This record gives sequence, structure tokens and C-alpha cells, in this order.
Amino acid sequence: SYSRKVVEESARILSKMGVETKIFDPSGLPLVDDTATNPQGTEHPKVKELHELVNWCEGMVWCSPERHGAMTGIMKTQIDWIPLSIGAVRPTQGKTLAIMQVSGGSQSFNAVNQMRILGRWMRMLTIPNQSSVAKAFLEFDENYKLTYLRSTRHFKQAKHKDKYTKTHHNKICKN
Repeated sequence: SYSRKVVEESARILSKMGVETKIFDPSGLPLVDDTATNPQGTEHPKVKELHELVNWCEGMVWCSPERHGAMTGIMKTQIDWIPLSIGAVRPTQGKTLAIMQVSGGSQSFNAVNQMRILGRWMRMLTIPNQSSVAKAFLEFDENYKLTYLRSTRHFKQAKHKDKYTKTHHNKICKN
């Protein structure tokens, strides 16, 4: 999916900046509170994997396709499985959250707005800037890598155009 490709591109850029990244694959993640198909509950292997990653990380990048004007059900399911508290500890409190969305049509911000509300409600430090990739099928090359043109447009639109940003952007995009 294009949202997966955007996440992989983000991980590649973050790795170049020295950040250790891990990507959660929601395939096989059960619905929350569905005891008929998931009698294991929080002991389900995919739920345990998600909980381990939430506890391990210092920040998260959430990305969802926008479908019917909203984030997808699987994105919401992932968020719903993140515990709000473990004893007296909120596992998400104080963690940084970046949000992105991908759409097949025109520019929209519905999914990122929903994710922003959820992130703040979970007491995460949600970055005010967001990324919304419209017409995603036009923004990737044949290797499913975000094209240089898209990266350039995105960085030109950024509010912080200092020398460090331009230099760092050039280093990232040339590789």
C-alpha cells in the first residue's frame, strides 16, 4: 500500500538521522473486544507485539490512508489496542507523535485530524505539522520510493527554511 511506502520512506529518512526505527505490521491484529474470534485478548501475539513496541519507543509515526473521508478501521484498531494505562503508568504519555495520511484523490486532512485528536487524548506530544500525500499513485517512482519532486515540494512548503534544513534535505534526497 502507499501508506506503507510512506512509512518506509519516513523510516529511511529517520534512520539517516540516526534514529532506530521499527515498523508494526497490523496483519493478523484482531478487533478490540471481539472475544468470539479473539479469546486470547491482550495475550494475542500481535497485541503483545504492539504493546512491546509502544513500551520500547520514544515516539511514533502514524500513517493511514484516507477512506470515505476518515482514517481506516485497521488504523483505529491499532490505536484502540494501545493501552491507556498499565497500573499507574500511561505508556503513551509524553511520547512524540508524527501523523501522516495518504489518499488516492485530492488533498484532504480528515485522517490526520482524527489521528491528532486521538494522539492528544492519549497525552502524546503531537507534532503540529503533518503530511498528507494526495494522489499517492503519482508521488512514487517504479521502485515505490517517494520521488525527489515530491520531497522537494514538501520541503519548500516547510515553514523552517534555515540552512541546516536545506543542507540536511540535500543529503537525504541524494542517496
